[in-house]
Amino acid sequence: MDTKDKNSEHASPGLAASDSATMPVEGAGVAQPAEGSAIPADGKQPKKSGTPFQESLRRLRRDVRAMVSIGFLLFFIILPIVGPPIYRNIGPEMVTSMGDHVTSQVYRDPFHQELDNQDQGPSAYYWLGTDSIGRDLFSRLMQGMLISLVVAIVVEIVTVFLGIFFGVMAGYFGGWIDQILARFTDIMFAFPGLLFAILLTGIFGSSADTTFSSIPLIGQNGNARLVLVSIALALVQWPFIARLVRGQALQLREQQFVEAARSTGTTNFQIIKRHIIPNLIAIIIVQVSLDLGGIIIGEAGLSFLGLGVQPPGSSIGLMISDAQNLVDTHPWEVLLPSIVLTIIVLAFSFLGDGLRDAFDPRSKD
Repeated sequence: MDTKDKNSEHASPGLAASDSATMPVEGAGVAQPAEGSAIPADGKQPKKSGTPFQESLRRLRRDVRAMVSIGFLLFFIILPIVGPPIYRNIGPEMVTSMGDHVTSQVYRDPFHQELDNQDQGPSAYYWLGTDSIGRDLFSRLMQGMLISLVVAIVVEIVTVFLGIFFGVMAGYFGGWIDQILARFTDIMFAFPGLLFAILLTGIFGSSADTTFSSIPLIGQNGNARLVLVSIALALVQWPFIARLVRGQALQLREQQFVEAARSTGTTNFQIIKRHIIPNLIAIIIVQVSLDLGGIIIGEAGLSFLGLGVQPPGSSIGLMISDAQNLVDTHPWEVLLPSIVLTIIVLAFSFLGDGLRDAFDPRSKD
């Protein structure tokens, strides 16, 4: 046998032992990088990238204006729901000029009038004062915020449903549906939406008071016209979402995953349900957040003009209308609902901008 072979044969066990000595022990609790992968300088494994939706949420959380807006909106949503029953049960008992004892459940009712306490400033009885006929401003403000938010949510639900339905039908199928939608949206864009709502509520407002006045909750306390106001605002808003959805559906129907689904025999309904509509959720959320502020302004504007909520009901626009003649003597009664309306609208606007930046792939930093 060759001397070189003998030497290498004797050296093999030692070499194998040396190699095994330098290998880490399996199960030692330290994750080993894959073969050929680079080891970071700090020894930490790189973080896994999240889904596009998770990345969008991260960008939204970094937007200070959007986060502050969410905080304000949560406050203005929770306050009119939780606030009234608490506020009306924690006030002291009031003794009127006639010697009557009135509990906080009575004088803090948004529709109760205390003519001895007209245009009062903030006090232990009325935290934000009273209006010109002695009604609690804080109670009426919470009632007005609740009215505005309910109308905005109802209108947006109807708007999104109609917008998605007609937009997807027009964008995916085209044909006569697309032509009708295009002509209708052209008419709505040419005719001012708010003017259309004023015209509709102005013509049928009195009929709505008679027709809906007997409906519980809706028709009581001057709220009968809210049904008509909601219909008018929904008719004004839904063509805008339908046009946006139509444009996205036109792009999505040409994508490869839709073509692949179609080639496997998937029905059009299943394609729309599984592939088209889920890919529209992000832009719908952004558009809804931007529209809500406009709907609240629309409802407040109609109530301010006397076409929405009627006395003794409460709405932010109606509160501004009732106090507009008191700007010189009692400006607080006008400023209070105006400030609240401004904050709510700005919060929805800033949130919409933040959502648009977060869900738009081109805005990645």
